[in-house]
Amino acid sequence: MTMHLPVRPVWTCAGCGQVWPCLTRKRQLLAEFAGARVSLMLYLTQFFVEACVDMPTTTTGTLYHRFFAWPYEPTDAPPGRKGAPPGW
Repeated sequence: MTMHLPVRPVWTCAGCGQVWPCLTRKRQLLAEFAGARVSLMLYLTQFFVEACVDMPTTTTGTLYHRFFAWPYEPTDAPPGRKGAPPGW
């Protein structure tokens, strides 16, 4: 089981202290939900809603980007393979 879980209400990573989801957890989630993008987004939605409640002074746009934008950001893929993570 991963140690890279969110510490609430500040939403930092219990494993490394970075903002959650941290880079390690993002990589784990991509592997865990490989080929199941909708399921990953539904999973992240749960955390997004909880983070909105825990951090009411943080803008929704900031939290949206934190939880939903990273699966679509460019990866370390070779040239010509930018965009979605491998396998998506």
